[in-house]
Amino acid sequence: MDVSSMASFGRDLCGDPAFAGSREWLVTNGIGGFAAGTISGMLTRRYHGLLIAALQPPLGRTLLCAKIDESAVYDGATYALGTNQWADRTVDPAGYTCLERFHREGVIPVWTYACADALLEKRVWMQRGANTTYIRYTCARGSTPLQLTLKMLVNYRDFHGATRAGDWRMDIAEVAHGLRVLARADAEPFYLLCDHGGAAPAHDWYRNYRLELEIARGFEGIEDHLMAGTFQVELPPGESVAIIASTQADAGLNAAAAYTAQRYHDEQMLAASRLTGAGEPIRQLVLAADQFVVERPTRDEPHGQTIIAGYPWFGDWGRDTMISLPGLTLATGRPEVCRRILRTFAQYIDQGMLPNRFPDAGETPQYNTVDATLWYFEALRAYQEETHDDSLVKELYPALADIIDWHVKGTRYHIQVDPADGLLYAGEPGVQLTWMDAKVGDWVVTPRTGKAVEINALWYNALRSMAGLAPVAGAASEGYARRADQVRDSFKRFWNEEAGYCFDVIDGPDGRDPSLRPNQLLAVSLAHSPLTTDRQKAVVDICARQLLTSHGLRSLSAGDPRYVGHYGGSPQQRDGAYHQGTVWAWLIGPFVDAVLRVTGDRAQARRYLTPLLDNLGGGCIGSLSEIYDGAAPFQRRGCFAQAWSVAEVLRAWRNTQG
Repeated sequence: MDVSSMASFGRDLCGDPAFAGSREWLVTNGIGGFAAGTISGMLTRRYHGLLIAALQPPLGRTLLCAKIDESAVYDGATYALGTNQWADRTVDPAGYTCLERFHREGVIPVWTYACADALLEKRVWMQRGANTTYIRYTCARGSTPLQLTLKMLVNYRDFHGATRAGDWRMDIAEVAHGLRVLARADAEPFYLLCDHGGAAPAHDWYRNYRLELEIARGFEGIEDHLMAGTFQVELPPGESVAIIASTQADAGLNAAAAYTAQRYHDEQMLAASRLTGAGEPIRQLVLAADQFVVERPTRDEPHGQTIIAGYPWFGDWGRDTMISLPGLTLATGRPEVCRRILRTFAQYIDQGMLPNRFPDAGETPQYNTVDATLWYFEALRAYQEETHDDSLVKELYPALADIIDWHVKGTRYHIQVDPADGLLYAGEPGVQLTWMDAKVGDWVVTPRTGKAVEINALWYNALRSMAGLAPVAGAASEGYARRADQVRDSFKRFWNEEAGYCFDVIDGPDGRDPSLRPNQLLAVSLAHSPLTTDRQKAVVDICARQLLTSHGLRSLSAGDPRYVGHYGGSPQQRDGAYHQGTVWAWLIGPFVDAVLRVTGDRAQARRYLTPLLDNLGGGCIGSLSEIYDGAAPFQRRGCFAQAWSVAEVLRAWRNTQG
């Protein structure tokens, strides 16, 4: 399958600083590390860099190589190809003005710079399974050689941080083929290598880069990077040179072979996909899906894997992983990855719960989630339906039964079945347990303590799934079926007859919550629905009329006095808007499933995906953002590449195949 040219922009857009500075690219290494930046080359986030290494895979992410400032001399004229913005807003140099074209080859970003009649191509990719980035330059056209100068800008900080250098002095040493950088005595050394030619070491701090998006987010937005050395190369027409930034002293210098390996991987991903009739947008999302799947080896599962929730700043989260799993793996024809992730997470089950997140610094996992564990049942149900792999069901069944028992008798945060109605209660003051989990200091923005509608839809689905899986494991199913029947009968309590849709929460500290939110869609979209057909239709209709947007569903009706239509400002302002009207792209998956269940019209259901597929060139090229403004024109916000956004579009696309 041809992946040679995806997402192409010409000079009119590449030369527009607003456009080229706001479109981002991403490449990953499958162990949590990544490289990211803008088309223009301007740093606008603290998360931009050519090598953000996962020093403790899949976390411990550390910025090592920030950027390369390139300049070329051709026919006596000098062309500055890098682009930098400084604290006083000065842009110097403005190398984007030489940018003839930007496109992608699979997931590999490609820049084409015009220097008179010469064309210089730059490609960036990472080696899978290694903290190694390749930056390859090719003189694609010219009448004489290009003289290329490459200034290497480095750092050594947590990827969430920002560096003000002061008098910090790193140890820069010449090694074979390049430089070794030792940021401080206790740091891990890293290497800047060239496949032909050596380097001239330096130690010159470039101070006061302006990170525009960090300032807009209310964070420190001025940063310093160290110019650690320079490579100078003569590049005749048709020839290439590669820079390799790596934590490995013996990183491979054969960039051509590394490039071929990455292209082959992309082609295998597309070939394995079971998405029929898919055009370029779906092919882009199949490749994007792979960027979230990373290694998480454990003692019992040395080949364990997990899901990075979103780039550039999230790690692996239990909830996001389980929601994303069917779309990222089953819909893309990789059930073996799904199997490994399900087995990996089974090792972390504690008191009947999956962890919510694994902290970046490697501390004990946090278990403050009520829904991640319930999504685990749905992911396993979908896997077994896809593969008929009874062996995994038999292996995991004891853990599943233990989870149900813990929920019945009670576990952390008052998560417990109410014996009076069989519904699942969760919550206590100061704790956020559902996916609507924003918290500002001690303020839980949407506490949702009580019996939340989607939690009980997931609980019902888990019980029905257990009743179906029990015979596979040679166990009795009747007890789970009886509990499911009780939940189905009690679920009627969620119906708000006056409003014609479900209460968002019942039996909370303030009684019943009539907020119109999209959570009730799960009572329609999941494999097992506790609602009658007429109520399923009513839920779909009200969500379509009041919550649906081009890029997903609002988290709160625009008619609610708490509604916030714009996501922005300080961290407090953003967290206060996060689930109070902000649009979430992942919700389009449950919505499409619900439409399909109610109407049976696959073509109609699929049309709801079109606006998101049209958005793949708008933020992180080839991927989908986490959230969007609740008000038109629904601008992209949050993480520029989000696992469950990509996953749910892929899963819904596959579900609507004829």
